[in-house]
Parts: sequence; C-alpha cells; structure tokens
Amino acid sequence: MDKIALLYAPAKGRTEKVAKMICEKIGNEKFDLILINEQTEPDLLKNYKKIIFGISTVGRDSWDAKYTKIGWDLFLPKLYEYDFSKKTVAIFGLGDHLLYANNFVDAMGALGKVVEKNGANLVGKCSQEGYTFSESEALVDDTFLGLPIDEDNEEELTDERLTNWLKTISADFGF
Repeated sequence: MDKIALLYAPAKGRTEKVAKMICEKIGNEKFDLILINEQTEPDLLKNYKKIIFGISTVGRDSWDAKYTKIGWDLFLPKLYEYDFSKKTVAIFGLGDHLLYANNFVDAMGALGKVVEKNGANLVGKCSQEGYTFSESEALVDDTFLGLPIDEDNEEELTDERLTNWLKTISADFGF
C-alpha cells in the first residue's frame, strides 16, 4: 500500500496534535507525517496519490511574537497552480467558533477551494450540523470542505468527530 501524505502546520500546537491523533488511530506506518515549513515545496506531493492536509485559522491575539510568514502562509500560494488531478485529498481545519465566529475555519475553505479547483477528488466534507458559528469560508452549499475542529472550546468533541470523519474517508484512503 502506498503511504498517505499528512501535511500540517503550525508545529507544536493543536493542529499537530490532531495530525498525530490521525496517525495513531489509523496506524503510524501508513503515513508520512510532514510539517509544512518555509522549505516545503509542492513537488513533494508527486510521490503521493492520497493526501490529508491539516490547517488552522489563527487570530493575531494567539501569536506569541510579531507575525512572520511561515508554514501555510508560504505553502498555500505555491499550490495555486499545482495539478491535483489523480489525487484524493481530505482536509481538517482548526478554528475557534467563539472568538472567531465570523471566520470559523476560513483557512480550510481557502485550501479546499484551491485543491478542488485544481482537480483534486476532495473527500471528507462535513455537514454544518452540530457546529455554532456565524460565517465560514469553508462552508459551500451548507457543507464544510473538510472536518472543522475547535480544540479551544470543544476539545471534548474532537475524538468523536475525528473518528467519525476517518470512517467517512476510509474507503477513499484505503484504511
């Protein structure tokens, strides 16, 4: 079986926690866990037919230091012209539905729209049922373009949401 690429950013936070939870639930040996940084290039995706992306929508008050472009800020624009045809992609996105109710998991929406526009078979879309928020760029036709997770306010729901989501993508990903 070909390995699944699981690319995520930022490091050392809740996005990384969820990425590692996925690997543990399915089996670490089935994944190449890749932290997106300033050196990450889309060319590495050519080795994978199946890709899971983990992305967060972060507010300025969450940053410890002056903002600098890292991770997804640099990698996402590189994907604008990447050909995702013949790739199966799933996305999970972290956001805060209370503090950022008007921008809940917007980054997941931006990424989902790019990969879909560029030919990906985007799987793992989720109903908005059970989520409370005002607006989200990740919502298309009343469906999220991936799995929204709020580890800030609904950490107790993460495991169940993740387990259910993994079941919905299991046939497409072969696990």
